[in-house]
Amino acid sequence: MSNAVQPPDGPRLPTHFRNTATMIDAAGANFEEAHYQGIMALYAAPVSGRTVRLTAEDRDITDFVRCSYLGLDNHPEIVASAKRAVHDAGTLHWSCARTRLNFSILGELEENLSDLFQARVITFTTVLAANMSALPLLASGHLTGGVKPLVVFDRSAHATLAQHKATVAGETAVDTIQHNDMIALEALCRSHPCVAYVCDGVYSMGGSAPLKALRALQERYGLFLYIDDAHGISLFGENGSGFARSEFAELGDRTIVAASLGKGFGASGGILMLGTAAQELLFRRFAVAHAFSASLNTAAIGAAAASAEIHRSRELAERQHALRRNLALLDQLLPTRDRTIDLPIRTIRFGDELISVAAARQLLKLGFYTSAIFFPTVARGDAGLRICLTASHTEAQIRDLCLAIEVVRAEIRDAGA
Repeated sequence: MSNAVQPPDGPRLPTHFRNTATMIDAAGANFEEAHYQGIMALYAAPVSGRTVRLTAEDRDITDFVRCSYLGLDNHPEIVASAKRAVHDAGTLHWSCARTRLNFSILGELEENLSDLFQARVITFTTVLAANMSALPLLASGHLTGGVKPLVVFDRSAHATLAQHKATVAGETAVDTIQHNDMIALEALCRSHPCVAYVCDGVYSMGGSAPLKALRALQERYGLFLYIDDAHGISLFGENGSGFARSEFAELGDRTIVAASLGKGFGASGGILMLGTAAQELLFRRFAVAHAFSASLNTAAIGAAAASAEIHRSRELAERQHALRRNLALLDQLLPTRDRTIDLPIRTIRFGDELISVAAARQLLKLGFYTSAIFFPTVARGDAGLRICLTASHTEAQIRDLCLAIEVVRAEIRDAGA
């Protein structure tokens, strides 16, 4: 069952609608404990591979929190290209809205990425900026033939999507359904003339969208799909087009894919993959982060250009294979309910927030940094640890992590006995 949120001239917003004050009050104690235990906002210097040196403690740890799933974030060609782009341009940044002036190399990059992903690509400084730009335009009806759609959010949609519900609700009706609830979504498609669905491709806490079922609803009802595939880019498809993009021969006028240039892609920034020239023109004129903010800086442009070349080479497939091999090893040693050979995120659930924080602290003492996850990142009572695996983790690092987790689990059991 879903809980509709009406536009301003309708009834009051329901209590499940985002309430920042309540969220801070509910989550404050957990963040306080995490900071006290020294597992949040750490500062470190890169060493090599997935090893970093903690500045405050002057010791090396193995990092399992970065989302550079193919290990490209410290690739020498990407780093060199970033430096070269700044040097050649003679500047890092132009403080100018993109409707006025753009780096020529940015235009070249967008053409390059459009060819790489077979879409009309617009770059943004972050995926958050891309989503902030796209969702109001989706609500306006200008992407759906002049008809304002019912905008339906997956309950587990990333915070950079859910944050904009109030803005969307200022123009059209908004609904939230349970995670991957295709029965509820189809019911809404049947009862409304125009529906747009907002979801992740690969979810940041594990799992993925049922793309085949979504495509079926799109074909049957004309469902508009807005998919944030920040965690799926580079891992799947021709030239690493991503989990979502690889499912569509053409995006057409009813699918938009947002993606990150700073996770699997190994550079910096975000993108929107659009399907039509009319959509591209609309976004270049009215997308808020395009019309009222600046572009990627020259280092990010250079880094992305080098990554695009790697995505066209044999190295991409080799890194994808290395990631899958590492995932198979992790799943063998540490089975979780998120287990799937293709997706790089695993979560270990403890339920209790303070136990999860304590587990992360114990692992850090043992030399492994994992993310303690708790409300509002996940639902209350579903706290745990998130592990982000990459192609450049070594077999020894994975085995040692799993042994360390078993030690921590045993300590938790003993403490509760």
